[in-house]
Amino acid sequence: MPRPDGRRPNQMRPIKVTKDYLKHAEGSCLIEFGETKVICSASVEEGVPPFLKGKGEGWVTAEYGMLPRSCTSRIRREKSSGRTEEIQRLIGRSLRAVTDMAKLGEITVRIDCDVLQGDGGTRTAAITGGFIALADAIVWMRKQGKVGLLPLKDYVAAVSVGVSKGVPVLDLNYVEDSKAEVDMNIVMVGDGKFVEVQGTGEGGTFSDTQMSVLFALAKKGIRELIALQKKNLPGLSL
Repeated sequence: MPRPDGRRPNQMRPIKVTKDYLKHAEGSCLIEFGETKVICSASVEEGVPPFLKGKGEGWVTAEYGMLPRSCTSRIRREKSSGRTEEIQRLIGRSLRAVTDMAKLGEITVRIDCDVLQGDGGTRTAAITGGFIALADAIVWMRKQGKVGLLPLKDYVAAVSVGVSKGVPVLDLNYVEDSKAEVDMNIVMVGDGKFVEVQGTGEGGTFSDTQMSVLFALAKKGIRELIALQKKNLPGLSL
């Protein structure tokens, strides 16, 4: 059965990365998953949160938000919500999973992910683009002599998978996501290990066999995303 946009079940949307999208950020990109567009920026700040002071370790954190007309109807400009808090914690956890805080030293890297246009998969695009912004900021820090050894351990990316009309599919857009029987967001690092799996049966249940197929689809998609990260980070050696 064809998908709403004509893709095969195992096919990603067109993915595009525009590096150095913002002039002033230490690292930034515009990442596009089809019609979903997210600006990811990294800001380097001296010092760390109080719970880390004096430990010689750094911190990576994230903030996420959607612009008022990023969706079909205007959403209220908000400082925080349960969904926003959950997504930005997920982005932060994902990026910290591949960062060596001891090598970072007492520096905070703050990742901002701002959704210009949403069409499903905004959190997965934010994690994938957020890593590019983080890596660029770390390369900048090395050039400035702020860090010595590279404080990155691996690449990290994320993708959505789900069951739509009984068929396991990769990288759901909004039309599919809003009606999917099963919806998952999966975060993985370059060596194939998982950081997080968020999954639920929205309109039904799913079997072991379907779970295996969904994981295989996610691994395929994340391999493609990490290959794109590597292409856009030629100076990074991990």
